[in-house]
Amino acid sequence: VNLLELVENDGNLLTRLVTDPVLLCDVVYCICKPEADGKGITDEEFGRSMAGDAIDHATHALLDELTDFFPSPRDRANITKVLRATQRVMERTRDLIDERLSDQNLDRIIESALASVRTSSGSAPESSASIPADSRSPN
Repeated sequence: VNLLELVENDGNLLTRLVTDPVLLCDVVYCICKPEADGKGITDEEFGRSMAGDAIDHATHALLDELTDFFPSPRDRANITKVLRATQRVMERTRDLIDERLSDQNLDRIIESALASVRTSSGSAPESSASIPADSRSPN
C-alpha cells in the first residue's frame, strides 16, 4: 500500500482504508509489525484482535498519524480537510441509517418486500418432487 495515495488518485486510498477493515488491519499491522514481532504476535492473532472499538480506534489513530506523515504543511492541511469531510459524511450516513432503522414504517416496508419476494418466487419452476412420476424424463 502506497500511503502517498492519500493525496493522489482522488483520495481513493482513504475511502478504501475507511471502508475495508481487512486492508486497514493489514496496514496497521505493517506499522506495528516490529512491536508485534517482539511480542510474538502473528498477523492472524493481530487481525482477530481487531474488532469493534479496537478497529474504530485504530482507524482514527492511523488517519490522524498519516496527516503528520506528510512533510509539506500544505499537504497536511489538505489531508486534514479531507479527513474531516470524510468523517462528517460517515457520521451523517450513520445518522441516516439510524433514522431509517428507527422509522415506524420499517416493519411495513419489510413485510411489503417479503410479500413481493414470495409473490415473485411463485413463478419459479416446480421441483421434481411436485411433478408426477410418469411425466419426468428418464435419467
